[in-house]
Amino acid sequence: MDMAVWPTRAASPADLAALRSLLTDSCETAIIPTPALLADAIDRDLVRVLESAGELVGCIAAEMPSPEHVRISVIAVREGMRRQGMAKQLLTEMVTDIPRKSIEPPLISAVASTEQLAVTRLLLATDFKGTRVIRIGGSGNALHIHYQYKSRVEYIDPDARHLVPVSAQEQLTESLSPADHAVTGLVTLSGEPAFEIARFEQDDPATLQSGEAAAGIAFSGSILAAITFLLGFAFSSTRFPDDVRLLLIGATFSTVLSLIIYASASGELARIRSNSFGKIMKWGNVLSEYGGVFPFLISLPVTYAQASGDPWTTMTLAVVFSSAIAWYEQSEFSIAHRFQRSSFEIALIVLTAASPTVGAALIAANATSWPWTTVLIATLAARTWLYLFRRGAESDIAERRQWQIRE
Repeated sequence: MDMAVWPTRAASPADLAALRSLLTDSCETAIIPTPALLADAIDRDLVRVLESAGELVGCIAAEMPSPEHVRISVIAVREGMRRQGMAKQLLTEMVTDIPRKSIEPPLISAVASTEQLAVTRLLLATDFKGTRVIRIGGSGNALHIHYQYKSRVEYIDPDARHLVPVSAQEQLTESLSPADHAVTGLVTLSGEPAFEIARFEQDDPATLQSGEAAAGIAFSGSILAAITFLLGFAFSSTRFPDDVRLLLIGATFSTVLSLIIYASASGELARIRSNSFGKIMKWGNVLSEYGGVFPFLISLPVTYAQASGDPWTTMTLAVVFSSAIAWYEQSEFSIAHRFQRSSFEIALIVLTAASPTVGAALIAANATSWPWTTVLIATLAARTWLYLFRRGAESDIAERRQWQIRE
């Protein structure tokens, strides 16, 4: 049965007194943030609250010691309102919202002692995994475990999992010593709580990044060959519109730039400056798609219109191309699909998809095509600017577990 969805919002300074009251009533004194820390978290938009019947009954607060790291400080739900999914909703919204506020999503972590079983279950159910033991004292003899939110899918070796009773502190510390082992579950073993420890398969980032760059080079090289062939036909035809020739010249330039960028991302850069690899590949992907692929595809019906002189066949082909581009824009393969869309972006997508039909119709009717080309160039330039400079983290494409057992 699905849990209810509760109304939540970002906390404001006016909520400070109610937050302090909720935390005092619901949490141990040792884990309650000081008023100064809580006020700072509110100012930095790191506190969310949940209300029921106009009363503040739940909250989550975090702190950001550096731009690359966010630590969940406290999660609280008023007694009598628990076990209704409120804490999980607050935590899920927090880990979803934080990456959208920055270009480079920060690491999100939390710390829970081995005595805080409810908190542990909550973290594990929200795609956190326990990576190491932290010796910070307090809470009697309990160990503290560092939990890290997994923002990408990783795979568990199905034959390398074992159970460790929560009370077996020495064994737990030993089990979490290897960097590729982590807590992925909390179960009951012989009537006692026990951690499930799993070994994650480790990827070689340098190999993966080099392979991705090589694929980008091969793809852009193929597109460049196709564009230059079409450009050669355009210059050999006396009837080919000059504005479309300029469009293809721009596509050639943009594709060559993407090739240079992919080449820069390959080889030693993938090994030495891995933190920059994603940014560089983003430039290559966007320039390749909006500066090379789309101008090339949109120009094909125009080229056919010049070569055939048959308006009916031309328009049929143009409509097919427009439909195919519209489908691609809605598919999970497109760059646009990775981000939440505003009305402005939807308008740009519609203009892009309609361009083959509009351009072919103008050529078939022997009409002036400069206005169409100008609008198309402006549309593709706007989309390039949008995804390179105005977009931060990607939106959720699909709900899925962030670690999976390798079949």
